[in-house]
Amino acid sequence: MPAAPSSLVPAVLEKLGPLHQHDTGGLRAHLQHVPDPRSRRGRWYPLVGLLLICACAVVSGARTITEITEWGQRATTTVLEHLGIRRHLPGRRRAPSHATLTRLLAALDGDALDTAIGAYLAGHNHTDAGTTSSAPRPAIAVDGKALAGSAHRQQRHRHLLSAVTHAPTVTLAQREVGAKTNETAAFRPLLEPLDLTGTVVTFDALHSVKDQVRWLVQEKKAHYIAVIKGNQPTASAQLKALPWEQVPVAHTVSGTGHGRRESRSVKTMAIAANLGGIAFPEARLALRIHRRRQENGKRQTRETVYAVTSLDTHQASPADLGGYVRGHWGIENSSHHVRDVVFAEDASTVHTGSAPRAMAALRNLAIGRLRLLGADNIAKTTRAIRDAPEHAVWIWGISDSPLLPGT
Repeated sequence: MPAAPSSLVPAVLEKLGPLHQHDTGGLRAHLQHVPDPRSRRGRWYPLVGLLLICACAVVSGARTITEITEWGQRATTTVLEHLGIRRHLPGRRRAPSHATLTRLLAALDGDALDTAIGAYLAGHNHTDAGTTSSAPRPAIAVDGKALAGSAHRQQRHRHLLSAVTHAPTVTLAQREVGAKTNETAAFRPLLEPLDLTGTVVTFDALHSVKDQVRWLVQEKKAHYIAVIKGNQPTASAQLKALPWEQVPVAHTVSGTGHGRRESRSVKTMAIAANLGGIAFPEARLALRIHRRRQENGKRQTRETVYAVTSLDTHQASPADLGGYVRGHWGIENSSHHVRDVVFAEDASTVHTGSAPRAMAALRNLAIGRLRLLGADNIAKTTRAIRDAPEHAVWIWGISDSPLLPGT
């Protein structure tokens, strides 16, 4: 496929990349591990080709299965060829119908799709995005998100639990939380396949079951920071009762942006003698983070958050610890907010079979890929890709012929 003239390339796309040679075919290779749920009889479209169409459409901003179908219909014969779509009997390639994609997404193995996507994103060097972090250890947030629009009649909405890197924001694993269970039961299966050695895992107290925390530290060789919320009254009371007034502020930071001014202060305290690991195995430090926020035209708000961590004073500074907690909070804006605002996830009424989870997985894939390529504005980037299907082919490295200059 010929390179696009530089005059036709949106400026926002010129800033992405560069793609590396090993990217070519990488997504295709991982998607080949997803089992085909369709009957062998009557298949025409290859499964990987259909999934690549979905990936290209979503990274172009497609929010629904209808918009994915429309993207395929806009794609040229050359683009469809690169995606692996075969010729029909009259000799031309045709994009799949809405019904074909709907049936496929509803029948997919959600675990297999999430595993393939997570492996693809994890296999890329995160430094490709040009992002740096002052924290000495990589961090992963475990957080849940409800698919509000997936509720239907007597069926409750779907709920997903994800493991997301702090910076750049990349979803490495995702599991669906069953209607009769909660996030705690999905915590260990979610993290089991990941190499967490030396990583800091951040989560709220909902996941602070003793055996799971002990497994995380002793078997996975990871550290943790557990943010304590009101749903853990005993632990919350223990931490609030510590003599914080006798402890000096160890770190402060402030900043402005998005129409608000925010400042945070961090206090730390050794808790081995106070809590004895009763509430949190392997706990070494307690954290008290006080946050002040002043939005333009509104009254100042204040919030105090408590946390415990297995990190000791020689393993992470107060600034690092505060950064990890802030990174955990940031998942809401850099992942969940993007899925809802850019891709209208909460407004999606898809509810059949695995389709809600599959669509969420495709959104995670698109966001992760764009973050790794250095995109700082997902909405603007998807709009730049939307009007030219060949740009999406380049984003996934599907063709070994670069579509943008400088790659």
